[in-house]
This record gives sequence, C-alpha cells and structure tokens, in this order.
Amino acid sequence: MLKLDFHPAGRHFLQIPGPSPVPDRILRAMSLPTIDHRGPEFGALGLQVLSGIQKIFKTTQPVVIYPASGTGAWEAALTNTLSPGDTVLMYETGHFATLWKKMAEALGLKPEFIGLPGIEGWRRGVQADAIEARLRADTGHVIKAVCVVHNETSTGVTSNIAAVRKAIDAAGHPALLLVDTISGLAAADYRHDEWGVDVTVSGSQKGLMLPPGISFNAVSKKAIEASKTAKLPRAFWGWTEIIEMNKTGYWPYTPNTNLLYGLNEALDMILEEGLDNVFARHDRLSAACRLAVQAWGLEVQCADPTVYSPILTGVMTPEGFDADAIRKIIYERFNMSLGTGLGKMKGRMFRIGHLGEANDLSLMATLAGCEMGLKIAGVKLAGSGVGAAMDFLAEQKIPPLKIAA
Repeated sequence: MLKLDFHPAGRHFLQIPGPSPVPDRILRAMSLPTIDHRGPEFGALGLQVLSGIQKIFKTTQPVVIYPASGTGAWEAALTNTLSPGDTVLMYETGHFATLWKKMAEALGLKPEFIGLPGIEGWRRGVQADAIEARLRADTGHVIKAVCVVHNETSTGVTSNIAAVRKAIDAAGHPALLLVDTISGLAAADYRHDEWGVDVTVSGSQKGLMLPPGISFNAVSKKAIEASKTAKLPRAFWGWTEIIEMNKTGYWPYTPNTNLLYGLNEALDMILEEGLDNVFARHDRLSAACRLAVQAWGLEVQCADPTVYSPILTGVMTPEGFDADAIRKIIYERFNMSLGTGLGKMKGRMFRIGHLGEANDLSLMATLAGCEMGLKIAGVKLAGSGVGAAMDFLAEQKIPPLKIAA
C-alpha cells in the first residue's frame, strides 16, 4: 500500500508556491457528505459560492467555475473567445506564460510571443509599452487578444495589469485582454472590473487555500459578446449553458461538490479576515522573505522591486551550486518542500512560497530551514536571513488576534 503521509514527527512544511497548505477548516468542510447536485440544498450552496467568488475577483460580472485545474481555465478562456487562425499577442514573463503560448499553438491559434531576451525577461514584469507599440503597428486589427500573466509563479514577478489595460486603450485597439492570475487571486490585489480585464483565469490551489481541482473564468460583457461568434470548438468549456444554469445555483454537468464545500469555507475565511488585510499579510511576509535573501547575500529572482510578488520569492543560487541539490538537502533533513526552478531557471534558483494560510511563524520556520540547508550545502552566507526577517516582523504593527467569546 502506498503511504502518502510518511513523516515520522511534526508536520511537513509545504512551502512551494502552490498547491498551498489546506487549512483544517477547509478540510473539515470538504469532509461533509456529498449531496444531490440537483437538490435545493445544493442550489443554495451554488448561489452562495458564485456570489462570494465575485467579491474575490472584484467583479459584478459572471464567474464561471470549472471542475478542472488552471490549465483547463486557460483553454476555456481561449476557446470561448477566439477562432482558428486568430493572432494573439502573448507576453513572455516565465514558464507559465510559455505554457499558455504552447496551448494557444495546439489549439490552432497564432501566438506572437514578445518580451525581453533571455533570462532578463524572466526577471521582470510585462512591459506595457511594448504591448502598446505592437498594437499601434497592428492597424488592421489582426490581433484579437492580448494574453498576460499577472503573478508569474515560476519567477516571483507580479505584473501591472492596469498598465496593460491602459496600453491597449492608448493604442485604440479592440483586442480582448485575457489575464492569468492563477497564483495571484486572493493573495495579491486584483480588480477584474476596474482594470478592464475581459477574461480572468484562476485556480483553487494557491491563495484560495484549496486542493487543486477548481478553476475559474471571470468574464466581461465584451468577452461574452465575443463568445457568440468565436469558432474554436468547445463543449465542456462553453460559457453559455453554464452561466444560464448558474443563475439558479446549478451546473449543466456534475460539479465537484465537496470542493465547492471547501470553496465556500475558504471564501468565509478570506472575507472574515478582509481582503485588504489578506493582501497586507502577504505583502508583510514577502518583504520579510526578501530581506532574508538579501541578508544571505543572495539575489532575489525578480530584478525589479516595483513588481515583487507577495506570493513567492525566487532565490538565485551562487555559481557552482545546484538549486535542486540544495532543495533535496532541505527536504531530507528538515521535512520541507520548496519550489523548483522551471524552464530557463532549472537548477539556478529555488522558490519559497508564502501564500494562503501563511503567517509570521510559518515563514520564520521556513527561513530557518532554508538557512540551515544552505549552510549544509556549503553556500557561504553573508549574514543571517533569519535574524533580518525576525527583526523586520517584530517591528510591524498588525491588528491583535481576535479571540472568540
């Protein structure tokens, strides 16, 4: 029999940038008995989660929920709005932007992939001026959509989506704006309506603190209009029937009932804390983590301080040190998982996740494991990152813990 929880003492530290650790409250909610997905109790649940998730996306428009990973929501965003042979402008910020581009090719679209050359493009955010320049040159409006990643999980860069919207508007171009915030939602500020996004793609296993298995498309009126003439094949992913049935809290297929229980609990947890407080907590933890990396004398993967991610921190390892070998030491010695480098950054960096249910003490334990692992691996550190982060966190003014009466 396969043993999935083999850790002999203490809990496993899952410090990858998603899936994030699932809180006990959510696990308990998911353990409730499955109910009839055509019955009145489920309809009430459906309406509640559909209303709650709109608050997280900051939209009054429909949010389509799929029993799928974020990859499924990528496909849904493309197939509902585009036709075979359509040109899409996609910006390379890292591994996941690259995968979305490969999907577009597989679906018969024609992606134009722009960005800064080499590794430099994986250390900075979307350059909105480059998008504007390309759209201004497209006088025939051949480009039908602009696709960008909000929080690039492979690099620790959070791009300015409002600037991308402004660039499209400044160019006077009718292209749709499609945004992946799979790792950003509920951890970094995101405003679907205010930023003029047409389709926002997200998933359950990051800031929403759920296991993988739910994904989302938040859709604008413009996107829905585009879906009426889009010609890419779609059946399961089609918005029309789902949005219509969602009006009464139901789905046109069997939904993942127990994950929706978990989503309902996650929404309660986030809204109880308050979205602004959630964002402030993530900002605080990410600042502390970066201070630790800098105190070690190592480079943060993101080279532009204006787009540091609050979800994760990428750590560049010194020349001659394999980041995956360091990760292996930390895993075997301290029972902690860190994110691997992906694509161009394989072996050159590791990723520290500080999202979801993370707090000051969970981050301090994570940094202690990293610091000890780096020392065991023989990396010469400039100083104590643990001390630097601890001093920073101790100085922060945060609301006192509320104890229930």
